[in-house]
Amino acid sequence: MKDQPSNQERRTTMPKYVIERELPGVGKLSAEELRGISQKSCEVLQEMGPQIQWNESFVTDDKVYCVYIAPNEEAVREHAQKGEFPVNRISEVKSVIDPTTAET
Repeated sequence: MKDQPSNQERRTTMPKYVIERELPGVGKLSAEELRGISQKSCEVLQEMGPQIQWNESFVTDDKVYCVYIAPNEEAVREHAQKGEFPVNRISEVKSVIDPTTAET
């Protein structure tokens, strides 16, 4: 069995994006409503194939911040269009830092 690629290898081969979606009141949606949104997203991703992957999303009061791995910004926009999800901003991740970054 082949080893899984490291995070660095994955970033080198496929860009990661943070997508900002303005959805007023989204933080008040029920677990069932959020499940429905998630299911719709997964259906679109399955149709599009493995070249685009949804990692996770962070739900705030009025916005959702989604993290995707995709070949390009156009694939992220295509997913949003097919799923009828808003896209207010797409930012390509250049680096990832965490508390261990401070260690020498």
